[in-house]
Amino acid sequence: MKLDYKKTFILGLGFFAISILWPVYNAFVPIMLEQYTKKATVIGMIMTIDNLFAVAFQPIFGAMSDRTNNRFGRRMPYILIGVPISALLFSIIPYTTSLITLMLTIIIMNFTMSIYRAPTVALMPDVTPSPLRSKANGVINFMGGLAAAVAYAIGGILYRMNPSYPFHMSSIIMVIALIILYTFIKEPRDFRIEEKKKIEKVKDIEKNKSLIFILFAIFFWFTGFNAVETFFSLYGQYVLNIDPGRASIVLSLFSVSFLLFAIPAGFIGTKLGRKKTIFTGIIGALIFFIPLIFVRNAVLVSILLVAGGIFWALININSYPMVVEMAPKGGVGTYTGYYYFFSASSAVASPILFGFIKDIVGSYESLFLYSCIAFLAALLCMFYVKHGDVSVENYDEEKRLAIEENYGD
Repeated sequence: MKLDYKKTFILGLGFFAISILWPVYNAFVPIMLEQYTKKATVIGMIMTIDNLFAVAFQPIFGAMSDRTNNRFGRRMPYILIGVPISALLFSIIPYTTSLITLMLTIIIMNFTMSIYRAPTVALMPDVTPSPLRSKANGVINFMGGLAAAVAYAIGGILYRMNPSYPFHMSSIIMVIALIILYTFIKEPRDFRIEEKKKIEKVKDIEKNKSLIFILFAIFFWFTGFNAVETFFSLYGQYVLNIDPGRASIVLSLFSVSFLLFAIPAGFIGTKLGRKKTIFTGIIGALIFFIPLIFVRNAVLVSILLVAGGIFWALININSYPMVVEMAPKGGVGTYTGYYYFFSASSAVASPILFGFIKDIVGSYESLFLYSCIAFLAALLCMFYVKHGDVSVENYDEEKRLAIEENYGD
């Protein structure tokens, strides 16, 4: 059984379209907000709207897409509605002339993004045989990382030319990706939702326990990651004694190593097994993050972060396929919503929690200690995950043939 890389890269365009928007949004919207308010707390609260909407709405639309059945498919109706409206609103953002109009545009745009984010991601397990989902998720995350690199590199150049250009670039790419996705990706023709049988109740209880523990593991390792991502520039300034620009470059090395190792992480997860790969990733991340509690040299920090990014790929690439592997037939969108509920919840809670801790201890030196504790909590949760793995060798040939019949070539 081989992964259809052409189809997977085309599918990755959906994730590319999602990912190219957020770097531009995070980089330039705070600058616009500062024209109307100098209060960093207010700006920070506004900038967390996307995560709050992800927590509130993505599980809803993911579940709704499971139960949608029309001539456009299950996921595609939400993508066809959400992407064009989001692209249009994103292009309008630089032309707003007051805090009220800017806020209104941001809120509606974040809502329309929530309409299609979970259904877009759910397309991957829909059209990919179960044993190959780690490989496919590696490709898709690579596309997302590539989108972020494009947004940061080209967006900065375009912003100097005209502040509205990065927004237009992202919107145009989103629409082009939508057209390609709609043209080349066929949705399944089988819309049946699995009905539970009484004899499966014990198995379902065990599977639900595994689901709960992996979702909390996801929450904890994103808790560790989000704190570092949010506060590293301040950590660099006050602990490493480097300027914020250099701190940003140092942290970007973590993202680059994750990007370069995204596809290999999928291969490793397929060969070694998802749970073992995630265990390896967490332990490896801890091995390289624990020294960061004590190291104060920017060069050594950079080296440790590069290694940490590799192990972060092992964790991140294989976790989503484990979650949707536990989904009943027809429930992939719902379980995708669960995944984003827990990952987005950590993005809301972790910066606030670490900020509170920093205010108590009075220093950013505890950043990586906080991160390591969160990763240890994730490791503990993973011990109780008993489901979510599948091997190519044990995969039922009938299931493979059914996928080809339902999803097309």
